[in-house]
Amino acid sequence: MAFRDASVVVIETARTVVRAALGLHELLRTPSVIIQARVGLRKSANTNDFRTETGASTSRASSLPLVAPPNATVGDYLVGTQLDDALAAGQDIAISWPFADGDVRDWTQAEAIWKYVLFNQLERRRAQNESPVLLSMYPGLSRDTYERTCQVFFERFNVAGFSILERPMAQLYATTSLSGVVVDIEYDKTDITPIYEGFIQRSACDTIPLGIRDCQEYLVHILRHSNPSLMKTLFPPDSEITPSEEIIEETLLAFVKQILQEGHIRVPSDGETALPDDEGVTDIAAIVVAGKEKAVIESGMKKKANAKASAAEQARAREIEALDLITVQFRDKSVTLGKERHRLCEPLFDPTLLNGLGKRRSSVSLQNATGHAVRQTELDMRQYIWQGLFVTGDLTRHVKGIAIALQSRLSPFIAQPELQTDVQPRSIRILSLPEYYPEYRDTGEGFAAFLGCSIVAKLTFGDPHGKNFVSKADYSQKGPHSIIEMSPALL
Repeated sequence: MAFRDASVVVIETARTVVRAALGLHELLRTPSVIIQARVGLRKSANTNDFRTETGASTSRASSLPLVAPPNATVGDYLVGTQLDDALAAGQDIAISWPFADGDVRDWTQAEAIWKYVLFNQLERRRAQNESPVLLSMYPGLSRDTYERTCQVFFERFNVAGFSILERPMAQLYATTSLSGVVVDIEYDKTDITPIYEGFIQRSACDTIPLGIRDCQEYLVHILRHSNPSLMKTLFPPDSEITPSEEIIEETLLAFVKQILQEGHIRVPSDGETALPDDEGVTDIAAIVVAGKEKAVIESGMKKKANAKASAAEQARAREIEALDLITVQFRDKSVTLGKERHRLCEPLFDPTLLNGLGKRRSSVSLQNATGHAVRQTELDMRQYIWQGLFVTGDLTRHVKGIAIALQSRLSPFIAQPELQTDVQPRSIRILSLPEYYPEYRDTGEGFAAFLGCSIVAKLTFGDPHGKNFVSKADYSQKGPHSIIEMSPALL
């Protein structure tokens, strides 16, 4: 049987975030539900095994396993806005991140998150659930994990159909490619997954303990020690109250997160070249299809304004452009920043910079880890894998140029021209999301996994003759093991 597009549910499960949406449309849309992949449990005598986090520190994903009390049930856990409200009220809450290891730490906690997404956010009804679900998870999980996940969705959520897609495959599918290396930068870790002809090269996959958190903490350190004007603005010397070290760190971290989300940061690279000025629009249809008509109009208006400006004004504009200064509003204060903000991603390419912070986490840079992962694949695969370098993750939603910066640093891993043979790679090509998905044009590459899941869900649940998902009849006949046989990516 085929399902109506409007009834299909897509759930993307990452280490620290869960994204979901109900319904597939002609123009595939971005997720309507985005929550942190964490649960909270009110502290009591029975929850002493949990680590306690107050509202100020709950954004951190713990890398340590947290042991839940054996009598905790799904209904005991707080998720999403329930948890946010409890933390904002100052309640004593123990926090756990069940997917932080790229696996399922605790099944009760995982069920609590999925249940909240399905029934609270997407308003499905368990008694009459007509929605099939496509779930993305991390690759390389055990068959027991996949089977138990299938069991939870059928027996606890009563879904009409179920399929699992491995997360790196979804990310690569979104680029319309079958071969490449997916570099997924998350909050605490970065996953590197080489893929050849639609198959993950399991032995070559790697995970390094470098992520967004390291970048944010590094930029906090840079701003604190190299921008005295910013420190005076945020913490006036004549203030009656002297801020503590903890308040200074929290304030600077909040400021870094704001400028990151507002898109004020890019990654300089030796491989970047300045874009030439357009001499005029020659293909209006192409501009409209690409959705760039607004940018073209604004560019034209800017050129006219510059032409009318005086010589002094033009000189001042060039000076500001050279200094790359911006002014942002932060907590009712105007803060001016320069080029130092673009140093956010430096720890990804040189993790030794973190040594001075007393937070050494990885000795392997992003380019070395990526190059090593591809070198673990078969020699004749590498030239095809290098033709699909895809950098994704939440960081790419707000920071431009990471893929170009990584590409320029990967050149030593390409064979020398004098040693070139037919099977050796000659270049590295960067992949990106296609322009013909208008809803995703302004999201960078951060929603690639969700887009790939939506594409696969449309093909999987819309085919009346396909058997790429488990139906209720299949589950009744074969049980949880049916997910292994009927999700092609898991074979």
